[in-house]
Amino acid sequence: MKLISIEGNLQQLDGGAMYGNAPREMWKNWSRPDEKNRIPLACRALLLQTDDGRNILFETGVGAFFDDKLRDRYGVSPKNHILLDSLRDAGFTQEDIHAVVLSHLHFDHAGGMLPAIDDGPPRLLFPRAKVYVGQDQWKRACEPHLRDKASYIPVLNDLLRNSGRLVLVEENATTDLAPLITFRFSNGHTPGLMMANIRLESGVLVFVADLIPALPWINIAITMGYDRFPELLIEEKQALLTDLAANKGKIFFTHDPQTICVAICAGEKGRFETSPQEIAELT
Repeated sequence: MKLISIEGNLQQLDGGAMYGNAPREMWKNWSRPDEKNRIPLACRALLLQTDDGRNILFETGVGAFFDDKLRDRYGVSPKNHILLDSLRDAGFTQEDIHAVVLSHLHFDHAGGMLPAIDDGPPRLLFPRAKVYVGQDQWKRACEPHLRDKASYIPVLNDLLRNSGRLVLVEENATTDLAPLITFRFSNGHTPGLMMANIRLESGVLVFVADLIPALPWINIAITMGYDRFPELLIEEKQALLTDLAANKGKIFFTHDPQTICVAICAGEKGRFETSPQEIAELT
């Protein structure tokens, strides 16, 4: 097997919204805000090349589908589709991908399924790939609440629905990606968020998506203003980190600008400690 971190487009979101219940005087030391109070965020994907020749991509980032107005609002840069460029740099094209696993369908995790806005009409990229989405998240994306309606991409939903390539994953169900990849679900950030457990000889690697978007959110009490059910999310985060600390587990960050992967261990007073890991060395 081979694991490769694939960088996508960057985005900038309001620091107060991202850090939710944490005061600015605290979080400004973790993420330096710009003059608009926005903090930098990666939109990173993970590519797994299996022993049997499958290329599995975990998420596609924000992509470059926004018009100029929305691109400026969410601080998306640059204008071209960086994920595709990063895949090429790693020796792959979008046609080489056999499966795309989307933790959820918010635009900054699934927008990269669409081409750049200047690259013709909306269509699904990765034409040979099955696209795996949690069933409850699919329901949420198709019938969003007013509070998170702006986070979804209706044209993407339509394209996925009509593609014949959409695989809806139920909780506790086994997919054709098992036993190498299994899933655990979270509802605190958004209903049916699907985290991928990748089984490695050194222990499990979890693509945690927005349950723990970046290193500062390892702090159990820190939640985002974007989280639908923050108290539930705290309980889910506690359970996940406790499990990983007991089993030499690791997590992959999609949004951290500097840190890609860490191992989890138990610290003092119920806290958790991390140690950086080189993603290419995990297999």
